[in-house]
Amino acid sequence: MGHSRRDFLKAGAVGLGAASLALVAFDRFGRAPAGQALPELMGPLVLTNDETTGIPLLRVPEGFRYRTFSWTGSRMSDGRLVPGRVDGMGVVKQEGSRVTLVRNHEMAGSSGAIGPVSDSYDITGGGTTSLIYDLEDESLVESWVSLSGTLCNCAGGVTPWGTWLSCEEAVFSPELVDLPVPDRQLFWDIQNARREHGFVFEVPASGMARPEPIVAMGQFYHEAIAVDSVSGLVYMTEDVSPTSGFYRYIPDVPGQLAAGGRLQMMSVGQGLDMREGLVPFQKLDVSWVDIPEPQKAFTKGSRAGEGVQKQGFEAGASAFIGLEGCDTYERRVYFASKLGGKENAGYIFEYDPLEEQIWLVYESPGHDQISGPDNIIMSPRGSLVVCEDRVNRQKVGQSINGLTHEGAMFRFCQVNPDLKGQYGGHDLQETARNSEWSGVTFSMDGQWLFCNLFSPGMTIAITGPWREGLI
Repeated sequence: MGHSRRDFLKAGAVGLGAASLALVAFDRFGRAPAGQALPELMGPLVLTNDETTGIPLLRVPEGFRYRTFSWTGSRMSDGRLVPGRVDGMGVVKQEGSRVTLVRNHEMAGSSGAIGPVSDSYDITGGGTTSLIYDLEDESLVESWVSLSGTLCNCAGGVTPWGTWLSCEEAVFSPELVDLPVPDRQLFWDIQNARREHGFVFEVPASGMARPEPIVAMGQFYHEAIAVDSVSGLVYMTEDVSPTSGFYRYIPDVPGQLAAGGRLQMMSVGQGLDMREGLVPFQKLDVSWVDIPEPQKAFTKGSRAGEGVQKQGFEAGASAFIGLEGCDTYERRVYFASKLGGKENAGYIFEYDPLEEQIWLVYESPGHDQISGPDNIIMSPRGSLVVCEDRVNRQKVGQSINGLTHEGAMFRFCQVNPDLKGQYGGHDLQETARNSEWSGVTFSMDGQWLFCNLFSPGMTIAITGPWREGLI
């Protein structure tokens, strides 16, 4: 076992005792090869009814239970309907038993914002909603639109000062509407949008955000964000194919991102291609190249929005592909590529900013196991929690999985693959059964895992007998 393998998720070695030996043995002898189902290390998954609706929505380990809330189309406290396409989410505040979550909505369109016109950035359909959930009563207390008029808000990240950074996974300029529409924008219906998009917005824990883009953080297909609480550096992923970049933002004033800063893009081994052919746990040297014009999203004659990454590649940055979730723990940074690897089924990376090295900690052997890792979060008990995307559109019953400190992936919960019926006007067989997972985040005491089903759109609170070294 190499040193870098022991490095992975160092927290996993804390408090494990004899359990750590079992995980090492699993890694050596039980790693699930391609074509085999992921192991269920927390116990066999059992079909369990949602305590809110009574629907057998999920399979979870014995002893775990869950409640759904804030479904798409239901009424919020501010009188508005919950928007659809629920995506990235984070806990930004907890007072006693009351947890405040901010949740993204990856909505496009340009026929009207989800919030009040006076508080909206544009007439586009993206934004965030905020939820206050009481852990003692196990109920939703309050909910409201907290960012409005943005575009395709995919993921983001929680800041150490208690706000949410919401990312637009869409690049647009009203000055370029006469140019050919890129393939990925064909069905977005954004021709009437009035302002430029492709930015990061900061959302407070209470009230509505001032919808001002943080331009210095770049105009590109933003996905997820992780903030190093010690250095104040901000790490960002980009979700676009066939090439994407991994970025960092160095704020002029830590904690005041809108005050300006410097945008850089990662170069591995002087421009190594990081999309496939990597050796697990092989450490590679990292350097960073400056992005001279962070708001230069477009190249001449194109509205594809790849201008920022092009600046990076010309300076020697490395190409990744389809980057997704990002998180930090003990000064390490973890991020996922949903299309990385030989099978285009996903990579997960670990980056050490102190040593300026990066290495691959997981490669999906096939879509039958994980069809693209998406949002991620570090469990307080020592594993990385990994949402499954749905890169393979034929797959049903997506999973939330755990990645141990030894690099072994296991299944924690799964959408019922035989789900049928309707709820709140939603056909669950067509929506939830085919949905990706998103928005994993823990309550500050670590006893509740919150997550989203992108479609039909709802938030889920899960609790149970968590295990050290696992989730």
